[in-house]
Amino acid sequence: MNTPLRITAFGAGLAAAFGLALGVGHATGNGPAPQPATAAHGGHNATGAGHNATGAGQGSEHAGHTEESGAGAPAEHLPGGLQVSERGYTLSVENPFVTAGSPTDLRFRILGTDGKPVTAYQQQHEKELHLIVAPRDLSTFQHLHPTLAADGTWSAPTAVPAAGEYRVFADFTPTGASEGLTLGADLHAAGDLRPAPLPETGRTVTVDGYTVTLGGDLTPGRSGRLTLSVSKDGKPVTDLQPYLGAYGHLVALRAGDLAYLHVHPDTTTPGPEIGFTTTAPSGGSYRLFLDFKHQDTVRTAAFTVTTDGAVAPAAASAASAASAAGQTEGSDDHQH
Repeated sequence: MNTPLRITAFGAGLAAAFGLALGVGHATGNGPAPQPATAAHGGHNATGAGHNATGAGQGSEHAGHTEESGAGAPAEHLPGGLQVSERGYTLSVENPFVTAGSPTDLRFRILGTDGKPVTAYQQQHEKELHLIVAPRDLSTFQHLHPTLAADGTWSAPTAVPAAGEYRVFADFTPTGASEGLTLGADLHAAGDLRPAPLPETGRTVTVDGYTVTLGGDLTPGRSGRLTLSVSKDGKPVTDLQPYLGAYGHLVALRAGDLAYLHVHPDTTTPGPEIGFTTTAPSGGSYRLFLDFKHQDTVRTAAFTVTTDGAVAPAAASAASAASAAGQTEGSDDHQH
């Protein structure tokens, strides 16, 4: 891996979310500038499950970003996505076994405190539920927006690119709940398994002709800020389009256990810089996935960073996961 990257002033771990914060925005950037979120995305609270008032770069943290959650922290302070059940709600995946490379209809339900499927949700960032799918080696990323049936069953057409173990994150806020949460469940993809180490990146990555540069350091237990600057053909992009009500969405996943940090930007200008505030729950390696929209297409820039704390066993976890390649772009649901 490259010299450990540090994200200055980066806030807690999207993004609930994973994580970023991590949906569908306006078709163009000509409308009113999106307002920074003052509350959590998907109601994730400071404990980490879901976006809440601690994170999201909008003055609030997202998707299970816990302000200071580390190993040994009580369950209510765990980062989002580590639990299949929390606060009486359970993520139930209909069929957790899929075939790599084959289209599948991912179906799941959120079971409430009474054991019945939840059918009413609060809209957060223009969607009632945000679904993230990522392999254990964190090589790819999908941000989906499933549809809800009257019986409480969610469904989303998708395909995982390679064999291995995946994590599914549901980021939502039930109607009547004071805050949201992020639940996580495993997805198993059969096929030709080819383990790969955590992808290496520097502070600059390119995607479809766009150059995205990361500024800042990720420091465990301390809230901070990071910036991502977008340019194309050597010129700053100053007309980013709103996506899910913001000019960028960031999801951070911790290598090893895929703890989910989902944050939103604290800036309201259409580029070239998008700023985020959050806190890493521990030292280690993280993958950051930035969604941004330009010329009516959503693209994702991915970074691998390490904190100045103890490095998480990224290589070991990657060895049990599949390597994936390529990315499919879209103006709404997309895979990377």
